[in-house]
Amino acid sequence: MTTLVHDAIGATEKLTTAEISNGTSASAVTAVTATSTVAAVTAGAVANTAAPVKQVQRSFRPLLLKVLPPLFGIALMVLIWSIIAVKDSSFPSPWVTLQEAIKVFSDPFYQNGPNDQGIGWNIYASLKRVAVGFGLAAVVGIPLGFLIGRFSFLSGMFNPVISLLKPVSPLAWLPIGLLVFKSAHPAAIWSIFICSIWPMVINTAIGVQRVPQDYMNVARVLNLSEWKIVTRILLPSVLPYMLTGVRLAIGTAWLVIVAAEMLTGGVGIGFWVWDEWNNLNVPHIIIAIIVIGLVGLILEQILVAAARAFTYEDTGA
Repeated sequence: MTTLVHDAIGATEKLTTAEISNGTSASAVTAVTATSTVAAVTAGAVANTAAPVKQVQRSFRPLLLKVLPPLFGIALMVLIWSIIAVKDSSFPSPWVTLQEAIKVFSDPFYQNGPNDQGIGWNIYASLKRVAVGFGLAAVVGIPLGFLIGRFSFLSGMFNPVISLLKPVSPLAWLPIGLLVFKSAHPAAIWSIFICSIWPMVINTAIGVQRVPQDYMNVARVLNLSEWKIVTRILLPSVLPYMLTGVRLAIGTAWLVIVAAEMLTGGVGIGFWVWDEWNNLNVPHIIIAIIVIGLVGLILEQILVAAARAFTYEDTGA
């Protein structure tokens, strides 16, 4: 804007000098001067108006880049879903599924007997099983990971066992649970426990083993007790690794409970999916798939937020 004003004033001064030297009347010079001043002020006003617009565009650009890609992804998924529904009349369309979802969630906590309950009760039952199995795995797995990472003898003793049992499918442990506990509910919890414990043990042990040796040397010089070494040195350093293991474990636990409930029956989102399949209610199956994905996403995001809250990164200062 300043440049435009200076240019206008300069042009006016040159014109005024020329006109006076040629004997032009003062009124003509005044008119030219006024016209140039108005043009300069108008250009400045336009520049002042464009600046906030550009600033608003810059502020909204990160938001658009964050929001638009997921929306396009969801739109693409719905489009593919609609094409499949058009090609196969037995597959429900997104609109039909949405109408059924409105009916399902209009009363999610109804009860018409032990095997006929709303989707809300089924999600609640599955979350309870996951909480118990996952909690037991954390109570056992995290301390065991500390011990394996801290003592080389225990590492050599447990590493072959972990390497042998970790690749086993969680559902392969379900018959063992049914044999030992004689009931489907504890057997499902057992399956969650056995599949959730390995990520916690392995990640915690790796975190302990990667603690800088200088920290341990200082602890040895200061003659710190084992408890202080764990609480003051190991725990803060291992926390990011431990939370990573917890994140992996919760995803696996939620994955396993759906499959386990399909086999054991009772109340639960997995049993609800299997029951709807037996009734050939495909829209309800799709609703359950979406709900399972959303619940798993929420659980993972909660743990991601916890990891960010308790993880301290080097800022390079």
